[in-house]
Amino acid sequence: MKALITRKIGMTSAIADDGVVTAVTLLSASPIVITQIKTDDQDGYTAVQVGFEETTEARTNKAQVGHVKPAGILPKIMREFRASEIPEDLKVGEKISSEVFSVGDEVDVIGTSKGKGWAGTIKRHNFHRQPATHGGKGDTRKVGSIGSMYPQHILKGKKMAGRMGHERVTVKNLKIALIDTERNVIGVFGAVPGPRKGIVLIRGVE
Repeated sequence: MKALITRKIGMTSAIADDGVVTAVTLLSASPIVITQIKTDDQDGYTAVQVGFEETTEARTNKAQVGHVKPAGILPKIMREFRASEIPEDLKVGEKISSEVFSVGDEVDVIGTSKGKGWAGTIKRHNFHRQPATHGGKGDTRKVGSIGSMYPQHILKGKKMAGRMGHERVTVKNLKIALIDTERNVIGVFGAVPGPRKGIVLIRGVE
């Protein structure tokens, strides 16, 4: 199974032999532990549940302690990766490290974008300002008309001001730039959503 839970470290650059400079995002990829294997017969779908990093028993409820006891770990973060088929050699308690990937592999990267707080329509939806002269109504950054005489209410999905960011974002078909198994670091070409130290999921492209 080609999948990992990582934390974003930051960004750097890679210089190719022909002098082309490409942005690279570095991810901390400590080994993850399989905590549960879900099947169609028992759970209705096929997936592998894994744990990342460790915490103390005082910070974990009793139900979760009992759930992860066969894996021999108290994970701080748990995620699931759907799969069409589960390899027979995968077992609960087995560790998956950065060695499952190779340089040049294509991956999908999933993260939570930075939260920007409450934002207006210009910042949130790239609206233009209203006229500042020739009959302009003063506030050039306001939304303007949001409805009409019919149907006499605001349509669902209307682009308006609101909370911006802090959404699940998937960037597809990025390539692995480097793998450092000693330091547990993976480099991915391009940008990855989220702030530094944010949780980032890496999933191999099937």
